[in-house]
Amino acid sequence: MNGNAATRRTLSALALCLAASVATSVTALAAQPRESAPVTEYEPAESLEGNFLSAYIAGASKDTSAAASFYREAVKADPRNAELLERAFVSLLADGALPDAFRAAERLTARDGSNGLAQLSLGVRQIKAGQFAQARQNFSRSGRGAAADLTSTLLTAWAYAGANDGKRALEVVNKLKGERSYNTFRDFHAGLIANLVGDQAEAERRLKAAYDADPNTLRIVDAYARFEAQAGRTDLAIQAYTTFDQLLPRHPIVRDALDKLKAGKPLTRLVNTAQEGAGEVLYGLGSAGSTQGDELPAVVYLRLALYLAPEHALARLTLADTLDRMKQTERANDAYAQMPASSPLKLNADIQIGLNLEQLGKGEEATQLLDAAMKEHPDSIDVVTALGNVQRSRKKYEEAAATYSRAIELIGKQPASNYWTTFYFRGTAYERAKQWPKAEADLKKALELVPPNQPAARAQVLNYLAYSWVDQNMNIDEAFTMLKQAVDASPRDGMIIDSLGWAYFRLGRYDDAVRELEKAIELKPGDPTINDHLGDAYWRSGRRLEGKFQWQHAKDLNPEPDDLVKINAKLKDGLPELEKPAATAENPPEAEKVNPDLPKGAPAPSEPPGAADKKTGG
Repeated sequence: MNGNAATRRTLSALALCLAASVATSVTALAAQPRESAPVTEYEPAESLEGNFLSAYIAGASKDTSAAASFYREAVKADPRNAELLERAFVSLLADGALPDAFRAAERLTARDGSNGLAQLSLGVRQIKAGQFAQARQNFSRSGRGAAADLTSTLLTAWAYAGANDGKRALEVVNKLKGERSYNTFRDFHAGLIANLVGDQAEAERRLKAAYDADPNTLRIVDAYARFEAQAGRTDLAIQAYTTFDQLLPRHPIVRDALDKLKAGKPLTRLVNTAQEGAGEVLYGLGSAGSTQGDELPAVVYLRLALYLAPEHALARLTLADTLDRMKQTERANDAYAQMPASSPLKLNADIQIGLNLEQLGKGEEATQLLDAAMKEHPDSIDVVTALGNVQRSRKKYEEAAATYSRAIELIGKQPASNYWTTFYFRGTAYERAKQWPKAEADLKKALELVPPNQPAARAQVLNYLAYSWVDQNMNIDEAFTMLKQAVDASPRDGMIIDSLGWAYFRLGRYDDAVRELEKAIELKPGDPTINDHLGDAYWRSGRRLEGKFQWQHAKDLNPEPDDLVKINAKLKDGLPELEKPAATAENPPEAEKVNPDLPKGAPAPSEPPGAADKKTGG
């Protein structure tokens, strides 16, 4: 059966369109291929060259901890090498070894005062220590360019705020002019500064301006609503949170704030010190970089943000999520585990730790953790669904389906569209448990509920349902229509293209099957199912040697046990010969079937999927 990755928990964060820019060495490390295996052994090499090469490989795999360890050793062997010191500095920052990183920054700036990232880092350390005048000096030397000017300007303003010079702080912020996102970021921080220094009229004006410009960014909504609540305008605060909840339902921070407001409890300010304000600047940059895929620079900014504001829950969650995407799963779990116990995001962090434990092959630990979380939060649909996901990953399909059913019971009268994934997950569990009628009903329900503004998600549901039909020789016409829609929505998804190729195979159109399955292999070469399917298509096309090669490759890719039995049988005996009906007027020989009828949804043999709608692929 085609695998379909579970939709991951995502949480909104401030993601203004900012160009995050750091030292050249960061860019060099970030450009390395992400498929590289992480370094897990940090035993120093015996030579400078060995440590440098080990550090470079670790950087290529985005293993910041190993890179920092090996660069430390390399710098010991060649302390005068400026390039080596800079690489070590960046790795130490990304790894969160900030005391060592600050010492490296001191050495770098002593040699070259123009190193912007080193100056920025030292300025951050001085803000933490309350040395605001010295911090401003460092920020003034932290580089040039749009991103550097934005960062240094805002951090300088917060340094003035820390020195109780609110007037000068706002004057500095007001220097920021440019594109709309800059103006929004400017008003957001001006409002936070004004609120901190006691200028409530200016705080109200600027936070309202930021909210009016961007009511869809959580951090802006939260700051504005908290200000209104503190000013006694609870109705406006509730309205702001409720409007956001309609855009992104069930966000823990929004739900927590609404619960407190409706219970008559107060909300604190978003930022209470200059250090927290500067941390907010760095969080915004890190969040934007993470959203745009600039993972290593994002980690650097987020580490500095948490140095200034250790209780910043969204910064910690964003850091952990970014480490997850960098395939540093254990490091991500370390970050999730440091989530403040009082944060509304604590449960989400615990859920993600459980899911990551399953990825690390620690399924029993994952189950125990999620079981405990479910007992503590019995009404949490998210934690129940997460437990079902772990059970499904461990191939306990009937248990998973029962757990998803419990989640669906909890949904009750809530908008079912917010929980389409739960129906989808239960449908896939039923399908794997060979309870197809139940699976089909859930998959159809998920297809009905998936929001139209999530085309990639809709493509996954279409693919699973249509592939299942094709695999059972059911509803072929409708399945082809659905698969064409799925390919159009996700033209670079190898699993979906595999489904279309397999549909062609089921129809006996083997050359068309080969064409689509070869595309799928290019996109997802390591998938055993696609390699197995291509082997079948080659065999039926008369390319038997190539077919056996693909089957052997599929076997080497660790297929499911049931599939392995079938692959071994094919490697031994090939596919059975097809039975050919006797030729009649109604059923002429194959040579006379120049253009057999196609299912109504199928593209013509010469027409690639989606060609009528998209002239270029991917």
